Amino acid sequence: MPDASELAQGVAVAASGAAAASGGRIVVLVDGRSGTGKTTLGDQLAQLLGAQVVHLDDLYPGWDGLRAASDAVARDVLGAPSGYRRWDWKADRAAEWTVVDPDRPIVIEGCGAVSRASVPLASLAVWLEADDTVRWDRAIGRDGEVFAREWDRWAAQERAFIAAEDPAALADVVLRT
Repeated sequence: MPDASELAQGVAVAASGAAAASGGRIVVLVDGRSGTGKTTLGDQLAQLLGAQVVHLDDLYPGWDGLRAASDAVARDVLGAPSGYRRWDWKADRAAEWTVVDPDRPIVIEGCGAVSRASVPLASLAVWLEADDTVRWDRAIGRDGEVFAREWDRWAAQERAFIAAEDPAALADVVLRT
């Protein structure tokens, strides 16, 4: 099985080829449930592609905001005015508007990135999968007790989003991490 760096290189090549074929900018969507490696892959892709990266963790308006952030991908991040309202997790409220350069390549990563509204605006959509125990270990190892308390609440939103949008079926690439 290829390592994370090799996976990122392969996805970067595919995204570049898709953008070149369409004549558009590189837009890569990286989606999957918590703990599948979206942030790691997204950051690697952004570096390889010279792209800006948008982490949906910065858009979710609190622990119940998966759908709102997903909707903001197509409407705000990839639409006009090309940006998003950052969520201040410490203050538990919306913060400043963050501008996204509409002409530069972009990688958008997070659960909710791949939807029926966002895929037509993308060069490449990627869905990541991992076993539940692996996902739990990664997510809680990264975010600790705060996320452990919210795991079930967040997982219910993931299930609802997946049932409504079927992002794995929308994705150009499905990777097991």
